[in-house]
Amino acid sequence: MKIIAFGASYSKQSINKKLATYTAHQFGNHEVEVLDLNHYDLPVFTVDLESESGHPEIIQHFIQKLDSADLIIISMAEHNGSYTAAFKNLFDWTSRVKLNMFENKKLLLLSTSPGGRGAESSLKTAVERFPRHGATILDSFSLPNFHQNFDTEKGILQEEKKAQLAAIITRIKSELS
Repeated sequence: MKIIAFGASYSKQSINKKLATYTAHQFGNHEVEVLDLNHYDLPVFTVDLESESGHPEIIQHFIQKLDSADLIIISMAEHNGSYTAAFKNLFDWTSRVKLNMFENKKLLLLSTSPGGRGAESSLKTAVERFPRHGATILDSFSLPNFHQNFDTEKGILQEEKKAQLAAIITRIKSELS
């Protein structure tokens, strides 16, 4: 099984990328590729720019990465209650090239933030939106208070949340095998 994972953030120290990476590696001996969205630097999408310049080549690369996956793990970052502007821009450009960008793909959606809500608004929006682009959402998981509940060496520290994610992973592994 090939897993593509990324945090829906362009932050070089993205806590969502850390959570997505950790989660992908909990699936055991599978091929894992973690994408860095900083490699998908794009101009702000407008129909005028699309009409004048076409689609940036890097979008095809992103689509190829999504297409290569058996499972996609995305951890949704949140700014002001929604996707980050940079991720939304990547999403907009990608959907103009391939509307069903997640066609026949199984997704595990995550979110985290430094605060107590764990980016739940962004996660909820993704859970509702991504199936319109072909995704099958297998499950979702939110980790609040990232800096208190996660350690780069130990992973999730809060036992209840750790067990919750482990149960999700076990179920998904059995469904995909």
